[in-house]
Amino acid sequence: MPESESERRDVAVVLSGGGINGILLELGFLRRLSETSLWPRIGWLYGTSAGALAGTMAALDRLDDLEEFVLGLRPEDAFKPRPVWQFPGGLHDYTLPATVAERIGSADELGSALAAAPIELFVYATDVTEYPEGDVERDFELEYSSRTAAPETMGRAILASAAVSGIVLPLAVDGTIATDGGWVRNFPLEHAYRNADVAAIAAFRYVPSYPASDGAFLERTRERLERFRAVPPVGALLAELRLAQERASRGEPAHYGELIVRLMRVAFARNAVVEERLAAERETSVSELRHLREDVIETSVAAAPPWRRGRLREDLEARFGAARFPFRHDREVPSFIVRGSAGSDSLDPTFRGDTPWPVARKRALIDRGYALTDDALAGAGGVLGL
Repeated sequence: MPESESERRDVAVVLSGGGINGILLELGFLRRLSETSLWPRIGWLYGTSAGALAGTMAALDRLDDLEEFVLGLRPEDAFKPRPVWQFPGGLHDYTLPATVAERIGSADELGSALAAAPIELFVYATDVTEYPEGDVERDFELEYSSRTAAPETMGRAILASAAVSGIVLPLAVDGTIATDGGWVRNFPLEHAYRNADVAAIAAFRYVPSYPASDGAFLERTRERLERFRAVPPVGALLAELRLAQERASRGEPAHYGELIVRLMRVAFARNAVVEERLAAERETSVSELRHLREDVIETSVAAAPPWRRGRLREDLEARFGAARFPFRHDREVPSFIVRGSAGSDSLDPTFRGDTPWPVARKRALIDRGYALTDDALAGAGGVLGL
């Protein structure tokens, strides 16, 4: 029995990583999208890191719960700095899993609810399991589907995808060591394009901006240790702190932890840009191939004798139909991508325990995501049939 227009699910939503800023902006994006005729047509959600958590709540139709959760979230509820590492880039305890379990649901509960939901959720994590023998086929990307992964595995995969690896250690997920998916697939747009059942795509990509590193903590640490400078190990540490301050004054990473955080930001931002660029290039290739096919067939048929034209058209159609290219399919997919940054309302991206996340700024970011999406829909409504 054919699917009715009201039952059809042929839209994919893609959500990038972006930390606390990203999830707030994505909540605004999802709020605005829920007011359109696209919302009941959503069949798939693809999310990484912040997008994995936002996508989970969207797939379960729990945007109100997501808003309550993020408005009440404090830095230490997600990433709690350890006393000896309380500086940007320092090691943190990953407290988000316990917070999610307490306020939203356990990993098993979330996985079970997702398995029963009408929308399929895909989340992405990075494989950091050791493979001493090597593997030429390994691409380090882990993909988990709410349709195929066991409930507890899916729940843990969502949290592993959001484990910002510059500051917390990875999680074990069904025998695999997994961490933030942003390293390999921060914006999983390509996977949505490769789904042959997708007729339209709505996506949000967080565009990060970061304040210059604050070296004040180095000065505070040095001042505290000065009274013990006669102790040889402390003297050596003070010398290292002075060198770190000199590096910070030149705009260089003050310490190795900050270098890792900078490299993480570069990797995440670049693979999101490349993902979008490749999708655009493949979409152009599909369009150009279609036009080329039409032109070649029409030109060839017109130049052939009348008695040969019918068979020639069939032969050319069959030849083009048999051609195989590394595209998801041979049709164009209408899409719109909302790109947004946090601007002056940006919350601390290094998750320091002493930097609060004010509710007013959280609401401003949700509103910003909503407004950006409203503007994008105004321009893309015709393409998407809204």
